[in-house]
Amino acid sequence: MTIEKGIAKDIENLHDNDAKKWFQKLIQKDQYVGELYSINYESAKIQIHDTERQKVGGIPSLSFLIATRVDPDSTNIDFKTEDAAFILLRVMDAAQLPNSAEAERIRVETAQRVSGETDKHWDGEGIMDTKTRVYLGYAGVECRIIGTFYLEASPEDKNHRGHLFLKFGSDISNYYPNRGLKVYKPNGKALEDIVNYTDPSNLQEHIENYGTAEKVKLGYIRYASTNRKYQQIDDVPIFIYPADLLSQKSALFGMTRTGKSNTTKIIAKSVYELRYPREGEGKPLRIGQVIFDPNGEYANENVQDNNSALKNVWQLIPNATKENEVVTYGIHTHDNDPGRKMMLINFYLDENLQIGKDIIDSSFRRDEAKFIESFKQVIFTVPDPSDRSSTTRYNRRVLAYRSLLAKAGFEIPTNLTITTTNLFKSELFDGRPTARNQNERFNGMLNVQSDLNNAERYRSAVRIFKTASSSLQSLANAFAILFDFMKTQEFKDFERWYIDQSTSGENWADEDFRKILEMIWRPNGAKQIGAVRDNHSASTSSDYAEDIYKDLVNGKLVIIDQSSGEPELNKSSADRIMWHIFKQNQKEFRESRTPPELLVYIEEAHTLLPTGSDLDLSDVWVRTAKEGSKYRIGMVYATQEVSSIQKNILKNTAIWFIAHLNNTDETKELCKYYDFADFEPSIRRAQDKGFLRVKTLSNPFVIPIQVDKFDVTT
Repeated sequence: MTIEKGIAKDIENLHDNDAKKWFQKLIQKDQYVGELYSINYESAKIQIHDTERQKVGGIPSLSFLIATRVDPDSTNIDFKTEDAAFILLRVMDAAQLPNSAEAERIRVETAQRVSGETDKHWDGEGIMDTKTRVYLGYAGVECRIIGTFYLEASPEDKNHRGHLFLKFGSDISNYYPNRGLKVYKPNGKALEDIVNYTDPSNLQEHIENYGTAEKVKLGYIRYASTNRKYQQIDDVPIFIYPADLLSQKSALFGMTRTGKSNTTKIIAKSVYELRYPREGEGKPLRIGQVIFDPNGEYANENVQDNNSALKNVWQLIPNATKENEVVTYGIHTHDNDPGRKMMLINFYLDENLQIGKDIIDSSFRRDEAKFIESFKQVIFTVPDPSDRSSTTRYNRRVLAYRSLLAKAGFEIPTNLTITTTNLFKSELFDGRPTARNQNERFNGMLNVQSDLNNAERYRSAVRIFKTASSSLQSLANAFAILFDFMKTQEFKDFERWYIDQSTSGENWADEDFRKILEMIWRPNGAKQIGAVRDNHSASTSSDYAEDIYKDLVNGKLVIIDQSSGEPELNKSSADRIMWHIFKQNQKEFRESRTPPELLVYIEEAHTLLPTGSDLDLSDVWVRTAKEGSKYRIGMVYATQEVSSIQKNILKNTAIWFIAHLNNTDETKELCKYYDFADFEPSIRRAQDKGFLRVKTLSNPFVIPIQVDKFDVTT
């Protein structure tokens, strides 16, 4: 024998052994259930018998079956042939056999013979003969074709000399209507390999991108709500790859108390544990995670979860410390969380003026009163210090804005310096001759003639403006009076004189200044702003959005407790935090640096994410859904209704966790994605807690799962 023939023989033997090993592993002959008798590209019909059905512990709806012509005991399985494969099926419903009508007639007639005799069954001994019982034991089962498992050499192995590995295709490449296939119900190790199948290229991509292909257990396979034990599938584990979630959109849908929060905790825990991989499963990977927690169930221990709070996940890792791993934020302190960081800023500080203004603006509802919409247009942009005129106008606006904050009840920092020096023209107060006619005179606030009823009020405002150390509260009153004065003829004369003698030709009172004054003057203006007082602290000097981003960059699990905040403020603060995260990662990307890998969790997503079908790129959540993957921002959102989520976000969602939904509006919306249509009746009917249908990036088809209970003690 030549060397070449010897090598070829060795390769053939290697492939034969590999093929036999794979098929013996996946096909269990004692799990035979019947024969495939009808097939097309989408579905198949199987003939089964009660005897085989009973031997395998039953055939639940939505269970997996496999159909093949391969005999796993064969000593010569050529993996290159068309038959060297098996088709993965999902049981959908019963199917009518050609003799179904005749069989039903016999059953009815036999049942009539024992009608009224409670101690006898129509299929019992003496009622039905053995031959008839065997004949009637046959039934048909309708299945959907999920795809094809087959064997293939590695793509890198050009000469096909290496071991074979399992491949999956989400369809069938061919079918023969007159060719029989044996059908088996996989369980145990075979079922575990089937439901946890992942294309090797996906795992290689995880390793190349993140340095890890670690998987974690999510739960067990579960076919139906009637989850009877001892069917040989109770201990078949389901795994997920945490790296699947990175830079992707993931959805958790289900009614209240069906396991969404528990699943979120397990997901967050699995991503957290990537920083401490098991031996041989990749390098440590610290992923920054932030959870918007509207109910406080992740940030605080609670009876519902046996006091197993996600914030204590660091305790699972030996020698880990909370300070380096987990940080909680909130608007209010919590007795059981002494290390909580306050989500507050000092609205009065120069560097926080626009940040605070953004928080105020975002707290307003849409289509507010005209004066509020005008106020929202004011922006605090620091001018060039060498431009004296612009600097004076800016300082005047800042003084008025700070007085508005004081009027709204924002605590004033003790070290804040207030001055009115050089901010007001003396002509405004005292009056001066006009530039156009020296013989004409106009009166200022001190000598107003057109509104004698308010003359004393105007004079009181002048005294406040001329006092260099006036309080912000008194200045707020003075600014409200100034806005009244601006309606008088005296002020209009002053404005004409000011424009005539000015080199810029601009009004003394610019539009932004007027908008702030009107907000002070309006009785409801300060009250509207006061709604965000809980976001202010007179003692803090940093921006919590920036602090949160720094914690995320350091790979911490950040939990934002929003349980004690108003819904409008929770949304506005979440929007601002998300914009900061988005823009910072976007900046890293644009400057040719690799952005940090981050994962954002949105509980009760309908309170934050937009609804509707229009693409609104002005919304940060839509932007993140559309562009987040590019900037390495992943998103996990949970809510009760599929229809409550903006369509563009749904269309960009790759990973799905679906619990019980109670109406057809939601399940029909869900049917638009992947193969969830198969599960629509089950999703609507089964209300079991933790019973989910899961589609991940690595799993090529939907898997029904009973999710494990989250526990930080294990």
